[in-house]
Formats: sequence, structure tokens, C-alpha cells
Amino acid sequence: MANNTTWDIDEAHSTAEFSIRHMFTSVKGHFAGISGTIVGDPADLTSAEVHLSIDIATVNTRNEDRDKHLRSADFFDVEKYPVMTFDSRAIKRTGPDTYEATGDLSMHGVTRPVTVQVSSGGQGKDPWGGTRAGFSGTTTLNRKDFGLMWNVALEAGGLMVGDQVKVSVELETVERAS
Repeated sequence: MANNTTWDIDEAHSTAEFSIRHMFTSVKGHFAGISGTIVGDPADLTSAEVHLSIDIATVNTRNEDRDKHLRSADFFDVEKYPVMTFDSRAIKRTGPDTYEATGDLSMHGVTRPVTVQVSSGGQGKDPWGGTRAGFSGTTTLNRKDFGLMWNVALEAGGLMVGDQVKVSVELETVERAS
């Protein structure tokens, strides 16, 4: 495969998920609206460019009241900041099918560098004659680094919402026809 091949993210088969402490346990959710491209060779991502975009309004924690609160100005403020983006700056190989991707994450009007642990799920022909490649990525973010400050003190001590957010992304990509 050529080094400058463009791979489009297949939104129907990709997702971004998160987990954060809520009181005494973790709450999980996901964003369905993920799009973007990887430009490069999926067999060697070290020279690739990754551009991801997530539609924040697609947040889903399986609780509509909580989802509305997450979309509000207390958290993501989707009316003002409807999209979260990640743009890679450097990718280094850490193993045969693993990488460390460093890039800029923009969310809630704040851009900060983050490092994502990436593994390749392989690549090959799909039943429709296209070529697909899959990737998994994980990182942990501090929500306060992105201006997501809302919280409530608990009577028993501590706070309702944790600061650390575990993020995992599953990407299925399709080679763009030339």
C-alpha cells in the first residue's frame, strides 16, 4: 500500500467510548458521530496523519436526563462547542502492531496535547471489493484540563463526578478509491 493512501473512517462501524466515576461506581457512555481520515500506510503508521472529529451531540449514556445534562453548558456546551477533534502530530511504533500517537485534542474550546495507545487490528478486503483496516486506541484524560468543571459535593464526602476519564476508540477505516 502506498504511504499516502487516504482511509476514511466508517462511521457505522466506529465508536468513541468513555468511562468516568459517578459517586461510587463508573458510568459509561459513547459518541456515535465519529468521522475523519487516516492518511498513510496502516501497516506502518509512523508517518501517518490522523484526523478525527466527534459530534458531541451524539453522546449516549443510556439515560436521557444525564445526556441532556452532558450536552448543557455545565459540561460539553454543545451549542457553543459542537465538535471534539483530534489531530495527530507524531506517531511512534511501540511493538509489532502497537503505536503511541501524540496529537492535539480540542474540546470545549480548549486544545491540549494527548497521547493515545494504538493497536492495529489488521487490514484486508471486504465483501464489497474495498479494503478496510481497523484500529483501537485508549487514553485517560482529566476533564478539568478541558474546562469541564461542574461537580457537586457529596454529604458522605468526596465529589459526585470524578476527574479522570478513560477513553477508548474503535475505528474501522475504508481505503478511499483513487
